[in-house]
Order: sequence, then structure tokens, then C-alpha cells
Amino acid sequence: MGRAQRRTGYGRAVKLALLVALVVPFTTGCTVQDVLRFGWPQGITPQAESMRELWTWSAIAALVVGAVTWGAMFWAVAFHRKRKGDDSPPRQTQYNLPVEIVFTVIPTVIVAVLFGFTVVVQNYVDTDEADPDLAVDIRGFQWNWQFSYPETQAPEGGPVTTIGNSDVIPLLVLPTEQRIQFTQRSTDVIHSFFVPEFLFKRDVFPLPEQNNQDNVWQISSIEREGRFVGRCAELCGTYHAQMNFEVVALPTELFDRYLEVRQEVNPVTGAGYSAGEALQELQGSGCDPVLCSPTSTTTFPFITDRTARQPSGAVAAGN
Repeated sequence: MGRAQRRTGYGRAVKLALLVALVVPFTTGCTVQDVLRFGWPQGITPQAESMRELWTWSAIAALVVGAVTWGAMFWAVAFHRKRKGDDSPPRQTQYNLPVEIVFTVIPTVIVAVLFGFTVVVQNYVDTDEADPDLAVDIRGFQWNWQFSYPETQAPEGGPVTTIGNSDVIPLLVLPTEQRIQFTQRSTDVIHSFFVPEFLFKRDVFPLPEQNNQDNVWQISSIEREGRFVGRCAELCGTYHAQMNFEVVALPTELFDRYLEVRQEVNPVTGAGYSAGEALQELQGSGCDPVLCSPTSTTTFPFITDRTARQPSGAVAAGN
């Protein structure tokens, strides 16, 4: 095979590789934004967007380094391989100080730059401000969640509280466009509070004060209304996989009305409104029936009774 034919073959291989690189993303069914997020969900807080940008640019930097490295490898394989009939040893290069310095300095600079941007983003995500608009207490326990608003007063006494069980997914109702402070603890083992659209998880420890652990964190705002699944992201026992909850993000005026209703007595039951009953009540105030659904829409309860013979909600719904 002549040199011209070999070059033609290399050219075809390069063109085929470029074609595959361009076609594959379009065959995955992902949108342009999905590709740019490199698989991350669409965030709903400023902190989430900051972390998404860090991830995106880190991935781009890694791809650039990978492309340069792969290019150098393929170039060496293609143009510096052993020639047929040539048994002479290749030229030996040792102790090339300039090359060694370059190969040491460049990775160091890359790591230092990534570290610097990571510190900036982490400091932003961990920033707590005085006087948040809303305070929420989170309690994790095997295998569910309890959410309460310490600055409220329920008709039964104590703060307005929502507790999940095997039959009901707990709803964490939050306002949009407000700074929210969360205080979390576990009553038994380590859990982890995880909402994918927040783009981070927070480990929930028992006895945080005694263990000198920071159990208070904030988000500056939720930027769009909707319902978002939440999960426990720390293996915590038998039913860890079913330890789900749902965030319900309401416009500020609807959220204010929600808290008002939760602090009133339901004339039908003679007790305070539950989260689902309060959301049902908001539908009469013009709230969208899906947004103010009294039950979860992103996940289903899971039957934890080992003797039960009926399917859980997710199986019964065909999901």
C-alpha cells in the first residue's frame, strides 16, 4: 500500500470518527440543554445553577485534555510505529528537562484552577445569611421524613408539622423567590436529604450539636414553581430505597395562604388541616389542581408490611 493510499485511509477514519461524534448525541433523544448539562437535572435554585456551571466547565476542560491526550496517542501510533523491515531501535530521549517541567506545570495549573473555582462555588453554596424569609426543620427517621415550620402554631399546639408514613408521601411545601433556612437532624441513623433539582444532598446526622456538625443550611430562592421528588441518599436500612418525599414549590402568595390554612381548624375533621387538606383547600383559591394536588405526583408510597400481598402504589399504577 502506497503512502497516498495510507493517507486516504487515515482521512476516512478521521471523518468517520467526527461523524460518529456528531451523530451520537442526536440519537440519544436529549435536547441541546440536556447535552450542555452533561446529564445533570435542571436546577431550580441559584446554588444549583452555580454547581451546574462548575460541572459543565469541568467536563469541558476534561474533554479538552482528553482530546489532546488521545490526539497525541493516535498521532504517535500512526506516524511513529515500527516500520516493516526496520529493526533499528528508535531514537532514545532521556532527561528532557523542558518537557518534564511542562508535563509537571500544566497538570498542576489545571488542578489549581479547578480547585479555585470549586472553592468559590462551595463558599457560595454554603453561605448563610441572617434573617431568612422562612425556617424549616427536617427530621429523618427510619424510613420517612418529618417537616415542620417552627415559626408557626398549629391548632393542636406546637409548630405546623407534616409526617410521612407507609401510606402517605410527606409533602414539603415551600415558597418560590424566598430565602429558606433548613435545620436538620436524624432520630436514629445517618440519612441524607436529597432533591435532585437542588443538585446537592445534605447528610442528616443524629445528635449534630454533640458531634460538632453544621446542620443548618440555606437556599437563596426556588426559582420556579412545581413538584419535585426528594429522596434519602444514604443507605439507612431495609426500606432506604422507599424513603421518599416531595417538594411542592408554590408562588409566595399561595404559600402564605397555605400556612394560614395549616394553622386553622378543619371544620370537617375538627383538627388542624393536614398538608394534603390544605393544598386541596388552595384549589378553591385558584391554584392549579396538579400543583396543589393533595397527594404526591412524583413518587408513590411503598408498603413496608412484609406480610402484605397487594402491590405498592408504584406497581399498582404501572410505574
